[in-house]
Amino acid sequence: MKIEATITAPPSIEELARHARELDELGYDSILVPEAGHDPFLPQMILAEHTRRARIGTGIAISFPRSPFVTAQMAWDLQRFSGGRFVLGLGTQVKGHNERRYSTPWPSPPGPRLREYILCMKAIFRHFSTGEKPDFKGEHYQFTLCNSFFNPGPIEGISTVPIHVAAVNQYNCRLAGELGDGVRMHPLNTPAYIRDVIRPAVAEGAARAGRDISAVEFAINPFFITGRTEEEFEESKKLIRKHISFYAATRTYSAVMEHHGWGEIGEELVKLSQANRWEEMPALVTDEMLDTFAIMGLHEELPGKLTARYSGIVNTVNVVFGPPYAELQQRQRQQFVSLGRMLPALKQVV
Repeated sequence: MKIEATITAPPSIEELARHARELDELGYDSILVPEAGHDPFLPQMILAEHTRRARIGTGIAISFPRSPFVTAQMAWDLQRFSGGRFVLGLGTQVKGHNERRYSTPWPSPPGPRLREYILCMKAIFRHFSTGEKPDFKGEHYQFTLCNSFFNPGPIEGISTVPIHVAAVNQYNCRLAGELGDGVRMHPLNTPAYIRDVIRPAVAEGAARAGRDISAVEFAINPFFITGRTEEEFEESKKLIRKHISFYAATRTYSAVMEHHGWGEIGEELVKLSQANRWEEMPALVTDEMLDTFAIMGLHEELPGKLTARYSGIVNTVNVVFGPPYAELQQRQRQQFVSLGRMLPALKQVV
């Protein structure tokens, strides 16, 4: 089992470097940066410089606001500077955020566009690596021009950049199986949904491409309700209840709620969010929902809880101790260190 850490909103370059070194030395297998209020690519150079062993990567970057070439160029440089340790996590986000936050057009369903986006990037990586003539033509993207002046050239011993596809619904799960090196699952997720929906869809996509499902890394990003004391534990529970209500208010993620018979609660959360009644939403998240969506326990209980919940269905766990709120940053760093001492036990989860 790989155990990953996510760094959110470091206050300075010095703190980012210090924290990255610490996580690398503790033994975390990957260090990721999300696109949550900050650019996920910018910190990667600091991570590349100040780590020696851990993978680094985006967890995840939003695809459509950046062209395939822009994303591929950044990813290729980061692969070079990290010595082959960079992993590109990609997702689509939802229509409203693309159009109203990123000022990005939404001309068609996102799944087929992301598929074409990834195919285009793979053609770009081949050109960078081998000099193969640019000749990709799709409905939304093309790559047919790149002379030697704009080709960064090959990286010794490296031919591509691993791509992990963010997925909740079946199309992107099949896409991860067909074209991806991994599937990055949304925090609003459960073992039952992974077994019943995600793994079968990934397997279908892999079979379509003549691949085995074992070629695809299954990375979960679960909610953790934890702490070193009961007081920290209760505060964590309050914050995660709020975060679950936020995600469950997004219709794109309704399939998970419906899978567990909570479709009506999901619809009510959507209505409250549309009315800007955000403070009323956490009350709709029941204790049963908390227990289903989150891994709850003090630090020493987490290895056993992870084993019981995810044994045999995932091989990577991303550890995030709550939303990226400013008041949590110091506590998150402390918890990463505390949990880091338990990594040998956590990595025995299979």
